[in-house]
Amino acid sequence: MRSLIFFFALAYGLSWLIWSPLWLPALGMTILPVLPFNHALGGLAPMLSAFILITREKGLSGARMMLMRMIDLRSPVLLVVALLSPFLLLMAAMAFGDAPFDTTGIWHNREFPEMGFITFLIYNLVFFGFGEEVGWRGFALPRLQRNMNALWASVLLTLFWAIWHWPLFLYRPGYVTMDMAGIAGWIFSLLTGSVLLSWLFNSSRGSLLIVAIFHATVDIAFTCEAATPTVVGIMGVLITVWGIAMVVIMKPKDLSRIGRLQEPEA
Repeated sequence: MRSLIFFFALAYGLSWLIWSPLWLPALGMTILPVLPFNHALGGLAPMLSAFILITREKGLSGARMMLMRMIDLRSPVLLVVALLSPFLLLMAAMAFGDAPFDTTGIWHNREFPEMGFITFLIYNLVFFGFGEEVGWRGFALPRLQRNMNALWASVLLTLFWAIWHWPLFLYRPGYVTMDMAGIAGWIFSLLTGSVLLSWLFNSSRGSLLIVAIFHATVDIAFTCEAATPTVVGIMGVLITVWGIAMVVIMKPKDLSRIGRLQEPEA
C-alpha cells in the first residue's frame, strides 16, 4: 500500500507541476512560460512515476520487465480489438447520429488539424496511451488487485484517475464548461473505460501495449471531426453497454477468464 501512495503522490505532483503554466492563469498567475506540447508532457508523469518506483522496488530488472510488457504481442486478437473497436463503435454511433454517414471526419482531429491520422495516433499512444497506462494499469492495478476483486480495483483506480485530471477543469477545452451533470457523466465514462481496460489488461496477462493502444484509439474516436455531440453521446451509451457486458460475462472477481494479475509477470 505504501508504494501505491508514493506512486499516486508522485504522478499527481509531476503532472500538476508540468501543467502549472496552463492552469495557474485561471488563478491569476501568468509567470510561467508555456512549453510546446505542454499538456501532452504532463501525460507522461504516471509512466515516469511507475518506472521510478518499480526500479526502486526491483532494480533494473523491474524496469526491463516493464519495458517488455510495453511491447508484449502475446494476445494478437486483443491487440486487434484495442486498435479497431473504438472506430467500429464510432461508425455505429454515426449511423444513428444527426448527420449524414461520412467516414471522412474519422481521419481528422480537432486538436491538431495539421497532424495526419498516423501522426496523431502515435502522439496519443506515446503521451496518453503509454504515458498514463504504464502507471495506472501497469503499476497501480496489479497492486490494487492483490487485496480486492478486479471490479472494485477498477472502481478505486477510477477515483484516483479522476483526481489526477482536476487541473484540466481550469484550462482544457471541453472541461472548463462542464456542469455538474457533465462531470458526473465524465466520471461514469472513466469508470466504464477503467472496467474495459482492466478486462484487456487481465485477459492479455498484463500487456501494456494493448491497453495503451485502446486508450489512444478511444481518445481519437471521441475527439475526431466525425464525433459530433450526438455521436459522442451514442458512443458513450455503446461503451457503457460493452463495459456492463464484460462485468456480467467475465465476472467481477477477475474481469477475465484467466484470472486477474496481482503481480506483473516476468
